[in-house]
Amino acid sequence: MTKATRFSRANSVKIQRQKLKGKTFYFFHLSLYFLISLLCILSSPVLAKIPGGISSSFQLVNNNITSPAVSASPASLLQEGKVLYDMGKFAQAVQVLLQAVQGYKQQQDSLRQAVTLSNLSLAYQQLGAWTQAQQAITESLNLLNGQDNKQNLQVFAQSLDIQGRLQLAMGQSEAALATWQQAEKIYTKAKNKNGVVRSLINQAQAWRTQGFYRRAVETLNKVNKTLQSQPDSIEKSVGLRSLGDALQVAGNLQDSREFLDQSFAIAQRLQSPVEMGATLFSLGNNAQAQQHIEEAMQSYQKTIALSPLPLTKVQAQLNYLSLLIEKQELASARTLLPSIQYQLNQLPLSRAAIYARINYAQSLMKVNRAESKVQSKSSDSEIRTQDPELILTNAIEQSHSLEDKRTEAYAWKSLGSLYEDNKQWSKAQKFTEQGLILAQASNAPDITYALEWQLGRLLWKQKDTNRAIAAYDAAVNTLQFLRSDLVAVNQDVQFTFRDSVEPVYRESVELLLQSQGEQADQTILEKARQRIEALQLAELDNFFREACLQGQKVPLDRVVERKNSNAAIIYPIILPEELQVIVKIPKQRLRHFSTKIPQTEVNTILTELRKNLVNPTAIADVKIQSQQVYNWLLQPIESELQTSKLDTLVFVLDGELRNIPMAALYDGKQYLVEKYAIALSVGLQLLNPKPLVQQQLVALTAGLSQPPANYTSKFPPLPGIKSEFDGITEAGISTTSLLDGQFTSKKLESEINTASFNVVHLATHGEFSSRAEKTFILADDGPINVRNFDLFLGNQNQTRVELLVLSACQTAAGDNRATLGMAGAAVRAGASSTIASLWQIDDKSTALFVSAFYRELKSGKITKAQALHRAQLKLLEHPNYKAPTFWSAYVLIGNWL
Repeated sequence: MTKATRFSRANSVKIQRQKLKGKTFYFFHLSLYFLISLLCILSSPVLAKIPGGISSSFQLVNNNITSPAVSASPASLLQEGKVLYDMGKFAQAVQVLLQAVQGYKQQQDSLRQAVTLSNLSLAYQQLGAWTQAQQAITESLNLLNGQDNKQNLQVFAQSLDIQGRLQLAMGQSEAALATWQQAEKIYTKAKNKNGVVRSLINQAQAWRTQGFYRRAVETLNKVNKTLQSQPDSIEKSVGLRSLGDALQVAGNLQDSREFLDQSFAIAQRLQSPVEMGATLFSLGNNAQAQQHIEEAMQSYQKTIALSPLPLTKVQAQLNYLSLLIEKQELASARTLLPSIQYQLNQLPLSRAAIYARINYAQSLMKVNRAESKVQSKSSDSEIRTQDPELILTNAIEQSHSLEDKRTEAYAWKSLGSLYEDNKQWSKAQKFTEQGLILAQASNAPDITYALEWQLGRLLWKQKDTNRAIAAYDAAVNTLQFLRSDLVAVNQDVQFTFRDSVEPVYRESVELLLQSQGEQADQTILEKARQRIEALQLAELDNFFREACLQGQKVPLDRVVERKNSNAAIIYPIILPEELQVIVKIPKQRLRHFSTKIPQTEVNTILTELRKNLVNPTAIADVKIQSQQVYNWLLQPIESELQTSKLDTLVFVLDGELRNIPMAALYDGKQYLVEKYAIALSVGLQLLNPKPLVQQQLVALTAGLSQPPANYTSKFPPLPGIKSEFDGITEAGISTTSLLDGQFTSKKLESEINTASFNVVHLATHGEFSSRAEKTFILADDGPINVRNFDLFLGNQNQTRVELLVLSACQTAAGDNRATLGMAGAAVRAGASSTIASLWQIDDKSTALFVSAFYRELKSGKITKAQALHRAQLKLLEHPNYKAPTFWSAYVLIGNWL
């Protein structure tokens, strides 16, 4: 390299460094977002919704070197590597940093060598090169180990930050947690409050990834206390924004909004346009996650007007554009396209800029699909500048020039999707396979699964069934690997669970069932129902934003095959053009049948049936509609069920069937409850499937006859609760009661954790929703959210809660997936079984039902499902409560034994 070249490069680095000056804390915030977000989301197709920027650890490690100057060559290489990293040129950054490592090694400057190795690990992580990243960070930590002066400790802590990031990305969440806890201790010793905040936010992510939601929230609360004790500063604004973003990823949207508002207020007082713009962008994402679309659009518009950073402006414009398209405001969307195109062309080449271009191309594809005649209204030059194929082709070339396989893989995926839309299957397949090779080589499972799914669709279209099944299998396996990551992704990102995860499972099941001939293939049927279970668990993971059902489980088949078992399992599967049913009867092979009916028609009938079920005067309509559902699910195997002498049916329900109580199905002569006990399962396995009959029943009852002051307008009084509790006592159950003012969250927790109760009966208002943050029960001191159920019911040191009863609760009106919240409550409670009501029932009938249920349960001779069955029959036989409204709302979830 000539002296002139070195000077030119050094001068270029200096200029770019000057451009970055003053933006340190902005980048620090963005990198915090990355550190608390999962690596699979880090560079995913949703970049427009996720701020782009450098890793804080990279910048902080570099900026913390303050000892005497060293040779210019490795120092300038280190700085150049940093600038390249900032620009998203990770492969080039790796090459430059490798040279810097060698330079410092020759100078025997172990501290700077360690810093450079840490940064090298970050660059390798961006490229998905886990082995090289691990080697670099291990070598860095080895160099730093044993050096205990203050500066070296700071560098050591920042290197630990980077190691934790790598561990989390590789699925080693426990190791990452331990690493970040060690980093926190060092930052605390060094009195580095920003480092402590960063470590705590990272720890919260590790806790959440392991499924410990409450520990994650406690850790984030600790972050808040640390931040609130600090005076106003840019660092505090950044920290609060990072806390808000972390809470949003965890699904705590209200708390997230509160901290984002605080962050914005501080940035406003400090008159920092950079921080104000960054926080407005986060506020837009928060509003969008809460479905406050107009508010989100206003926040994005303010971001565009206020932020001085071109990339942030473009990302806000892209999010604004996506909302215009979602609202079908296509004329406004098309007006915005040229402005975005121009600004994209001004961005320097980087990964973030390429993702923004791909995002733009995808939005343009949506507009073009919706306005097929738009090209005839445009000039030739406009058509060319707004050609998604040209944009994606350029993105591929740019990614290749950066040696960024991850970004190139996603660009190929998008180009394949464009050709898929145009029904050019062969070319679409070629591009998809090209992207898949790159995605697998760069350890990008989030992009890999999307490409595997896309390849499966294309092979299916070309009638290559076996290879299509293999591609779908691969996509599902990748999703399982990402179970606590992508599957549980927050709803603020561009792709949603319904659009990008659920269809993979459903389409794969449809393909499997279509692939078999007239004779039912047991292997395929087993695979299909296992896949539906995977979907059920993925839905719960998405509901809680964390992995659920992690304990030891027993397959339902093993339970029903036990000696003296009289239960069959029914698995309905709603597909786009048909309703499939798989049936398991004890001692028999799996059975399978289907009804050709569009999913839209199925959902329409189920919606109408649900409306009629809550109307006591609509019995005739209920019978007509519920008989139709009966014919879909049970009529083809009616005779086999009868000859098998079954007494219990266990349903693993799918989609909107969950909103319908199976007890109310009608065969033309009888309701199903008149023939069978009925239970629901959230999957094909049970936790701790033991009967309750051998245990002495000890119950904690808690009730609220009058809702708290803030909720009186939404929920009416429940004067019958005392009669309900009297009925439990009269049934001979040993009880401890918390009524009205005694029923507080703290008192409930105290009672549960100091005494042994195997039954917990909560008679209070509550609501089940498809969103965890809106699923709760009311105590005298306010709502108890479903996420905190394990706090009250899952920590017993003695007896496990075998039965949780939630009376007076209901599913949210107008929420067609609200029963997901009911299943979530059952899971979160950690109880073996849960009985809940789909809608609120008359006080007097509830008291009668509860008394009958506990009297049957106390007898000790029947299962929980049979006790529920007999209590429902008591209501059905009562002259005032014959309508399904009164007796069918109660459902049993989980262990029916």
